[in-house]
Amino acid sequence: MHILPRKIAMVTTSPADLRPGAAFFDVDNTIVRGASLFHIGRGFRSRGYLRFRDLLGFVWKQIKYISSGQENLADISSVQASALALIAGHSVDKLRADAEEIFDERLAHKLWAEVLELARQHRLEGREVYLVTATPVEVATLIARRLGLSGALGTRSELIDGIYTGKLEGRPLHGPEKAIAVRALATEQGFSLAKSSAYSDSINDLPLLTMVGNPNAVNPDRKLKKFAQAHGWQVYDFRRRRSPARWTMPTVVIAGVTTAVVLAAGIYWLFT
Repeated sequence: MHILPRKIAMVTTSPADLRPGAAFFDVDNTIVRGASLFHIGRGFRSRGYLRFRDLLGFVWKQIKYISSGQENLADISSVQASALALIAGHSVDKLRADAEEIFDERLAHKLWAEVLELARQHRLEGREVYLVTATPVEVATLIARRLGLSGALGTRSELIDGIYTGKLEGRPLHGPEKAIAVRALATEQGFSLAKSSAYSDSINDLPLLTMVGNPNAVNPDRKLKKFAQAHGWQVYDFRRRRSPARWTMPTVVIAGVTTAVVLAAGIYWLFT
């Protein structure tokens, strides 16, 4: 029998709890196919924010993420550090305006329609719906607003007088940090976590998933799928219902094509 770590305890609902529940969705590989920052990065590249060699790193980490099916905090931190350095000195208003256009160009068609339907159903039933992600909060907020959701929690960048400094404000919203942020939001808004739902693809989000009464695994990595099945959670896997987007190439990786070929193919697609 699998026993939960002492710090990760399942939630039970109290009959006397009259507070409403909410729904919390991860973004990357849960709502968005792949990494949202990768898609946004492509748009910023076309607008001159990024150099060719900067995007090589994005492509490489994206391929690692797709082929392994798991997030890596070191890679996430590395990508975020690179992104922060690149936006240092830029106006938040300018980047937000560009991000609006990039959403339509690069991101809108990378969303899982089935997951959006799950979010829509929560809204129809009167629940607040939030995105919770390690992605920059500006990107997460943009996605949430475009989808008609309640709001978003994400990694914050330091701003002084509306200009990015190139530094983080606090820690990346990853793993246990998501659970901390959601608990704070629930306290502030008066949500019952026992009546709430959470959706994620990653075992790294176990602290968040086990904190709510209705945890769901969406397009899960191997470890999360095993854990979810062992505990009777709902498991959704929409990856089998359609052909993967052009950039994903998981079958190519699995088939044993060399890393160099995969990387070259990714770069070729990126700039064509």
